[in-house]
Amino acid sequence: MDKLRVLKIKIYQPQAHYRIPFAYKRRLTYPIPPYSTVLGLIANMLGVKNVPGQEEPCVLENCECVYHKYKELKISICGKFKVKTTEYIWLRSLEKGWHTKRFGSTTNRCVGGHVEHIGGQMPCYVDVLNDVEILIHLYHRDRDFLELIEKSFWKPEKRTSTLHLGRAEDILVVNKIGFEELEFKPINGQFEYFFWVPQKMFGSSENVFDSIQGLTCDLPTFYRIRNGAREFDYVRVKLNDGDFGGIKAHYDNTEEVPVFLADPRGG
Repeated sequence: MDKLRVLKIKIYQPQAHYRIPFAYKRRLTYPIPPYSTVLGLIANMLGVKNVPGQEEPCVLENCECVYHKYKELKISICGKFKVKTTEYIWLRSLEKGWHTKRFGSTTNRCVGGHVEHIGGQMPCYVDVLNDVEILIHLYHRDRDFLELIEKSFWKPEKRTSTLHLGRAEDILVVNKIGFEELEFKPINGQFEYFFWVPQKMFGSSENVFDSIQGLTCDLPTFYRIRNGAREFDYVRVKLNDGDFGGIKAHYDNTEEVPVFLADPRGG
């Protein structure tokens, strides 16, 4: 596809943490949000939420509801930040074993003559990004659906929680939202952004993935509830620091950045 009409969302966050899974005592963060985090923001604004006792918000086949259209989104994410800091905090566990480890028994709440909160504590380091700028591009076969997403940001009547990206306390400001036409062209240069570059790039037959440098990751996208837990779909990507040469991709001439659209369903 030589040209694509996409919805562009430009976001600023004073602070943000996009947690890398399985990092506990040291909570590591991605430099930009994974697909699942941004898709969660879009679902929040559209009012898409889980139905108790059901795997997904809608389980009908060949359905044209908001949820099924939402699952057809193609997404590109890039971003940058000024500095990373590390916070030292205490985490509290309410598991019985943690309580007895600190207090000696399940019925005691005193340590050194002082009554304390139940459970146990564990020190934890949390990496936090500061002065964060995130650029999101969304493509959908139905332009009316993209307009619905745009409208939901201007007038978030159906949102299910506060406007955030990452942790619940990581508030955001939408600096810009509107439509952009992407051009397919050769890309050469150093861009001051981090990029997710999918193994299978939507709208292009170019094999960009094998010709660029970056850390290979399997990023979560959509999920369903099975046996009380979230079961995610994954997309293979490379985390690139903005160094591209000798490739072809879609390009945002206004922001002067390449755009790498991924299909969150893995296609």
